Amino acid sequence: MAAHAGTLNAFPVFMRVKDRTVVIVGGGEEALAKARLIAQCDTAIRIVADAPAPALAAFAAKRGAELLRAPYEAAQIDGAVLVFAATGAEAQDARVIADARVRSIPANAVDRPQLCDFLTPAIVNRAPVTVAIGTEGAGPVLAQIIRARIDRMLSPALGPLARLAAGLRDTVENLVPRGSARRRFWTDFFDGEPARLMEIGHISEARAAAERLLGQDAPTRGHVALIGAGPGAEDLLTLRAQRLLMQADAILFDALVPTAIVEMGRRDAERIAVGKRKGCHSKAQGEINALLVELAAAGKRVVRLKSGDPLIFGRAGEEMQALRDAGIAYEIVPGVTAAFAAAADFELPLTLRGVSSSMVFTTGHDLKGSTLPDWARLAIGGATVAVYMGRSVAAEVAGRLIEAGLSPETAVAVVENASLPGRRLLHGTLADLPALQRRDELAGPVMTIIGDAVAGANFDRSQPLAAVAATALAA
Repeated sequence: MAAHAGTLNAFPVFMRVKDRTVVIVGGGEEALAKARLIAQCDTAIRIVADAPAPALAAFAAKRGAELLRAPYEAAQIDGAVLVFAATGAEAQDARVIADARVRSIPANAVDRPQLCDFLTPAIVNRAPVTVAIGTEGAGPVLAQIIRARIDRMLSPALGPLARLAAGLRDTVENLVPRGSARRRFWTDFFDGEPARLMEIGHISEARAAAERLLGQDAPTRGHVALIGAGPGAEDLLTLRAQRLLMQADAILFDALVPTAIVEMGRRDAERIAVGKRKGCHSKAQGEINALLVELAAAGKRVVRLKSGDPLIFGRAGEEMQALRDAGIAYEIVPGVTAAFAAAADFELPLTLRGVSSSMVFTTGHDLKGSTLPDWARLAIGGATVAVYMGRSVAAEVAGRLIEAGLSPETAVAVVENASLPGRRLLHGTLADLPALQRRDELAGPVMTIIGDAVAGANFDRSQPLAAVAATALAA
């Protein structure tokens, strides 16, 4: 044991309870909580309560648990593998514990650690995989917080995947040599194609992929995940995205993806910046496509991180086509697009009953041509319009829409750095929007939302665009 590690007062074990009986003594909420916990196991449950609460009685009936509606007697715990005292009265709990010890049955008194032979952990259930968390006196709240974090980390597909692994274990031992070959197989199984297929519910295909792994000697071809990194806030990243980052051999990321999100990837993963900002492209799109194919063809698990959602102004279509042409497996992991984050910052309903029932995603540059795009008619008809990357062409956007017939009094909301702590919010009307073009201090990505539904936003933390315009004129 490392010198800095503390000693344990309780040794963690897993108790076999299948085809045995667990007894719970008590009739209230504490007994119900323990019954629900034990019900995750394949075991018989006996509840002893002379006056069980209705919820406990209902649970017993639904679960098929034995409910003894009688005062507690020691004989009622005979033959149990575990006993829980949950009466709510310390003297009665102590009596149950004493009776269990006479019979050499491990016993637990709820919320009375001084009486317990064992402690019940917080559990993350991915049967047949189980994670149990104990905090030895640090309190149940800490255990539940840790449990929630681990629960988020482990895919819901881990249980079915582990069951598939258990079914293949004998075959693997017979066909795959011990040592590095077997380690490589299980790594490819739990991190590769079988795991990805199980993740999306394709159970038979996951089994077929595992069988293909058994029949090949050469390393498998790689895989690419096109992942939406969201608008910037780390905690808006999806759980699936986080898991794939932890499995990645190589991470290609755009300029707008925060370093903190890139660093969520596996520690030894190769990190490659391929970002494109206005006037500064580190790699051309064709180079990015070729790099994705090259890395995956070498057998690597590749994550392509894109700001927002990969399918909204992310050039994912070109990358998917390149991967298809090369026969590379890939998947799309959606992200929170900037329009949704900006709307959340403003508490702004993007659709509003009786006001707006449709939405347009566009860039300001769509309005620079001689012909108005088709969506301009939707804007005039009441659709909410989300304009990406539109600060430098704000005056043109406003002018073209007003010229097309959209009222100059149409509400407008502007967010710089949506979802981040340092975001800036501005509001006004379409007539005020040209002032945005003079805001050179807005160095972050800017999202503009236009439409009658914007009037329903919360402007308490927002600065009026009209005030910005007056300041610019005075300067």
